[in-house]
Amino acid sequence: MATKTAHRSSDLAIPLGELLQEELEARGMTQKDLSRETHRPPQAINEIIRGRKRITPETALDLERALGTPASFWLNLESNFQLAKARLRRS
Repeated sequence: MATKTAHRSSDLAIPLGELLQEELEARGMTQKDLSRETHRPPQAINEIIRGRKRITPETALDLERALGTPASFWLNLESNFQLAKARLRRS
């Protein structure tokens, strides 16, 4: 007999941009510094931080190289945030 398992998850998710901005501040870096380190346009970095642009796997790899934080961390953070937003829209 198949049983249905209830999955509980939080609707609370950390926006990637907020965490990225905090990380930059902790390192004494500006968005422009990160732009140079990642070879991404300053506008793209600003849009990510403001939550207007999602990150791609390529951007996650660039963040990994620039900040030393695994690309999977950035992608998981983005994915979890988008999933939480989708859940909130459905409730």
